Amino acid sequence: MKHLCPEMIVESKKNNSELVKAVKALQDTENKYIIVFDNSFDNLQIVMEQKRLKKYVNERDNVFLIDIICFEYILLEFKGLIDWIYAPKDEFLEKRAGAIAARKKLVSSIQKGNFHYKEIQEIMEYDSRIEEHNIEQLVAKLLFDLTRNTGFEVEKGLLGECWIKSCCEWEERQENDICGLDHNRLSVFDKMKNIYEESSLKEQFLKIGLEVLA
Repeated sequence: MKHLCPEMIVESKKNNSELVKAVKALQDTENKYIIVFDNSFDNLQIVMEQKRLKKYVNERDNVFLIDIICFEYILLEFKGLIDWIYAPKDEFLEKRAGAIAARKKLVSSIQKGNFHYKEIQEIMEYDSRIEEHNIEQLVAKLLFDLTRNTGFEVEKGLLGECWIKSCCEWEERQENDICGLDHNRLSVFDKMKNIYEESSLKEQFLKIGLEVLA
C-alpha cells in the first residue's frame, strides 16, 4: 500500500475481533476507511466474525470491505509467481511439480467460483491431511513450499526480501541464487504494480473506487 497508494494511512489491529470492534466503534464520517479482512470461507470462526463486520460496514457510507481469502492467497494467485521465483531451468520446477500443480488447480477452481477444493485430485495428492486444513492453512502451506529456500520465501511472520526490495538487494543472496527476474530486474514499485495488476487486488480496488498511481 505504501508504494501503490502512498497517500493512505495503514493501520493494523491485533486480530480479527479487535478489527470488528474498531469498525463498530467508528464515529468518523468524513474520511474513507478500507477494511481488509480475511475471507477464509471454510473457517467457521472467521465466517461468523465477517458476518458481524459486514453488518457494521453496511451501516456506514464511508467504510468499504475488500474481499480476499487471505494475504498469502494474493501472492499464490499472482500470475507471475512461478516465473519470478524460479529461473527457467531451475531444478525446483521438477522437485516441486506437485505443489505447482496443486497451486494451479486451486487458483483455477476458486477463480471459477468452485470452492470444493478438497475434492481436486492434485490437491489431495499434494496434501495428505487436506481434511484437517482450511483454505487459509492450505494456501499458507502451498506458498511456503513453493517459495522456501528462495529470496521470495513466505511463512507466518516472514516475508522474503525479494518481495519488498528492488532487484537485487537481497543481502543473503548466494552466487547460485538465480530467480526468474535475474535478467529482467524490477524496482520494488514495479513489483507491487505487477502483483496488483495480475491478482484479484485490481478487481477489489476498482470495486471500492480505490485508484492506483500509474
